[in-house]
Amino acid sequence: MEETGGRPEEGENIRTGEDGILRKKREVKILKGTIISSRNRTELEICENSYLVCEDGKAEGIYRTLPFRLGGYPIRDFGDCLIIPGLVDLHTHAPQYSFRGTAMDLELLDWLEVHTFPEEIKYGDMEYAGKAYEIFAERMQKSAVTRACIFATIHRPATMMLMDLMEKSGLVTMVGKVNMDRNAPEGLCEGTEDSLAETEAWLKEATGRRYVNTTPILTPRFVPSCTDRLMEGLGELQRKYFLPVQSHLSENPEETAWVKELCPWSEFYGDAYDHFGLFGRECPTIMAHCVYSGEEEIHRMKENGVFIAHCPESNMNVSSGIAPVKQYLDEGLHVGLGSDVAAGSTENLFAAMAHAVRASKIRWRIQDDRWKPLTMEEVFYMATRGGGAFFGKVGSFKPGYEFDAVVLDDSRLSGPRIMSARDRLERVIYLGDEREVRAKYVRGKELFF
Repeated sequence: MEETGGRPEEGENIRTGEDGILRKKREVKILKGTIISSRNRTELEICENSYLVCEDGKAEGIYRTLPFRLGGYPIRDFGDCLIIPGLVDLHTHAPQYSFRGTAMDLELLDWLEVHTFPEEIKYGDMEYAGKAYEIFAERMQKSAVTRACIFATIHRPATMMLMDLMEKSGLVTMVGKVNMDRNAPEGLCEGTEDSLAETEAWLKEATGRRYVNTTPILTPRFVPSCTDRLMEGLGELQRKYFLPVQSHLSENPEETAWVKELCPWSEFYGDAYDHFGLFGRECPTIMAHCVYSGEEEIHRMKENGVFIAHCPESNMNVSSGIAPVKQYLDEGLHVGLGSDVAAGSTENLFAAMAHAVRASKIRWRIQDDRWKPLTMEEVFYMATRGGGAFFGKVGSFKPGYEFDAVVLDDSRLSGPRIMSARDRLERVIYLGDEREVRAKYVRGKELFF
C-alpha cells in the first residue's frame, strides 16, 4: 500500500545545472513498518510504526514522523512487518549447493576428497555448471541475504557464468575463481603457472564485463592446496589489482597439523598467508572458520584487520569443533557469519544465526566457561554490521550507509501471544526462511523475484 505525504518544497526534487538544464536532484524511497537494526554489538535499535528513508541508494534516517521536506514522496507502507538491514553471508561455496544436506558423515579432509572434489570437477562442463549455478543464484536472490562472498571452482568459464548470474540477481557479491596446484585430484589440480595465468585472464575478463554489483576476490582454497610459488604469485596479483582475498583458516586439527608439515617455516597457519601478503593489512581478507586459532594467530588477525567468517553449522556437520567467537568479539576482531554451503546445509542466514547461538552454548557448557554464550543481539549484529563492514558502510540504517533492507512478514509464524518486536525478530531467526521475505532492497533498488 502506498500513501503520500504533504506537498514537497518547490524545487526539492529538481535542480538547475550551470548549463540551465533541469536535472533530477535526488531519488527518495520511504518504507514504513517496524524497523530493527543494531545500535551496537549488544543492543538493538527498534522503531515501531516508523519511516525508513533512502536517498540516492543510501540510508538517510529513521523518523517517527516524517519531516515536511520529505512530504510528497511515495511511502511504501508495510504495516506491522519487520524491516531489517540485508544479511551478509561472508562465506559460501556455490558449486557445493547441489549436494547441500547430504554427505555429512565424514570429517573435513575426507569430506573434501570423497564428496566435494568429485562434485567440483563437474563444473568443467558448462551445461552442468549452468544448471547448478542458476539454482544457486535464484535461491540466494530469494533469501534474506543481500551481500555475499562466494567460492566458485578452478574453472574460469564457469566462474564467469556464476558472476553473470549473480550480477543478474541484483545482489552485491564478491566471487572467486579457486586456485589449487597441489593435493587435489586430477581435473582440479592446476599447474602452478597455469593457475596464475588463468587467474589473471579471469581478472581481465571480469573487469571487461563492467559489472555494477559483482567484483572478483582472490581465492586460494587453503594452504594445503596451494604451493608457496602459487601463493607468491597470488600475492603479486593482489598487489597489482588491489584485490581482496578469501580462504580458510584453522578449521580442523588434522588440517592445521598438515599446514605445519607443508610450511615448516611458518610461525602458525595464518602466518603462511601473511608471508605472501595475503592476510590483511593492505589486503582486505576474510578467513573462514578459525576454530583452532591460537593466541599468536588471534593477535595477528587483530593487528592486520582480518575478518573472520564464523560458520557454526559447517563446523558441527564436518566435526571440526566450535570457534571461540565470543572471545573474538570481546577482543575486538571483525566477525561475520557464513553459511558455508554445503558443509552448511542451507543458504538461510537466519539458520546460521541460530546455530551460532546454540554452538556457543555448547562450547561454554562443556569446553570453556570463560566466555558466555552469544546472544541474539550479537548474532544479528554479526549477520548485518559485522559482516557488512567488509563491504564498507553496510549493514545498518545509520545515515550514509548503503541502503540494503529486507522486509519480513512473520505472520506465518504467529500465535496467540502478544509479542514484542525483539521477540518477533528472535522467532524469525529460529523459525524463518525465505518465505518471510516480502520485499528486498539492495543499494536502494528493490529486487523483484
